[in-house]
Amino acid sequence: MEKENGKNRHTTEQLLLQAVKEIIEENGFEKLGINAVATKAGVSKMLIYRYFSSLEGLIAAYISQNDYWINFPIPLPEKEGLNSFLKEMFRMQIASLRSSYTLRRLYRWELSESNKFVRDLRGRREEKGKELVRIVSRLTGRPEKEVAVMATLLTASLSYLALLEEQCETYNGIPIQRPEGWVQLEEEINRMIDNWIDQKQNDE
Repeated sequence: MEKENGKNRHTTEQLLLQAVKEIIEENGFEKLGINAVATKAGVSKMLIYRYFSSLEGLIAAYISQNDYWINFPIPLPEKEGLNSFLKEMFRMQIASLRSSYTLRRLYRWELSESNKFVRDLRGRREEKGKELVRIVSRLTGRPEKEVAVMATLLTASLSYLALLEEQCETYNGIPIQRPEGWVQLEEEINRMIDNWIDQKQNDE
């Protein structure tokens, strides 16, 4: 077995991950396969097995590298800046989902899978989500259960609408295939956040 140093391995991995993106965007998810990826990347298909174990492992690696929540940095905002922090967090989730056709297609794949790679992705998102819930609960003084429900409803609904967008023109009258529909959603999310935090401050 030939040896590769860490730099060469990293370069090859990035070529393979870029090939996944290009195949999906050019030919669709259905054309994604070991041979197609290796040919597009210009490397031996054996390197896919060596570095990622399988096509499923390669797909999961792409998601891991590009997933918004897995890669979300956890700064600790001051209490006074929490409104802006939360608004920006959801705004960036929308931007991340809507800017990548490849990622949306792979999320659909993930929903139908339950292999070890997918379980790892979900576990990492779960840990990041619970950490964010703890931070927001501490800064707002609201119970973690309440924060978790609000976060779940917002993140899950935004993900669903982004995945639905390609097949559905409107949802409850909101034009989700047009920018103004997403502006409407962002504005109302901002209003919900303001009301939620203001209500807690008034209770105090």
